[in-house]
Amino acid sequence: MNRYEGRRVLVTGGGSGIGQATVLRMLAEGGSVVAADVSEAGLKDTVDRAGDLAERLTTVFLDVSDEDSVRTGVGIAVEALGGLDALVNAAGILRSSHTERTALADFERVLRVNLVGTFLVIREALPELKRGNGPAVVNFSSTSAAFAHPYMAAYAASKGGIQSMTHALASEFAGAGIRFTAVQPGSISSGMTDGSGASGQSRGPGLPDDADMALFAKLGPALGQGFAGPETVASVVAMLASDDGAFITGTEVRVDGGTHF
Repeated sequence: MNRYEGRRVLVTGGGSGIGQATVLRMLAEGGSVVAADVSEAGLKDTVDRAGDLAERLTTVFLDVSDEDSVRTGVGIAVEALGGLDALVNAAGILRSSHTERTALADFERVLRVNLVGTFLVIREALPELKRGNGPAVVNFSSTSAAFAHPYMAAYAASKGGIQSMTHALASEFAGAGIRFTAVQPGSISSGMTDGSGASGQSRGPGLPDDADMALFAKLGPALGQGFAGPETVASVVAMLASDDGAFITGTEVRVDGGTHF
């Protein structure tokens, strides 16, 4: 299956987790991909994992929370690709804490990376997407945007914002032919959820030491197979950003193994 042959894609958060899995999936399907991340080590790991497919892979340092970095990074990506057909905004951070103990700076940091960062990358990429072939943007929301995830107020707020923004953008740019969708991962094992990610924009510090784990009793996958790997979400992202998703826009797809029926 070569849905991405001749297709030019930018993936933020491409140094670990679901972002990295998405890069590898799109390369495997014939795409030319730029993986962007704040972690040079993470990007090197992506190149190593790509193997022979790395000839169609370019990496670029990009801090989605910094406007100048986004402008420079997207410019490098567009130049390397010769245009842009698809954008995947996978970069994000997860911070968990008791809300009454959460510093304003920490709350704002999550919003800055996840929500503002997604906006900045989209804004910078839009001129090239308008000229792209079957242009599509896939944003990363979360099951936390619609279902209670304790100790994650900032994260949930950022992901709810991304989900709402996705709907607004889908309406605004439908006439330009740009599709906007979002994925809602849940019960996925990745650098963000297990703290093992190489990317500074993709790993979380875990729950508070005194977290009440009973609050998470309903947050397990119903399919009974445990947490799924990041490639599970990458396959859905690949569909949404390809011609197979040509009639899908202004909506989100939940990928959580039935955690939230």
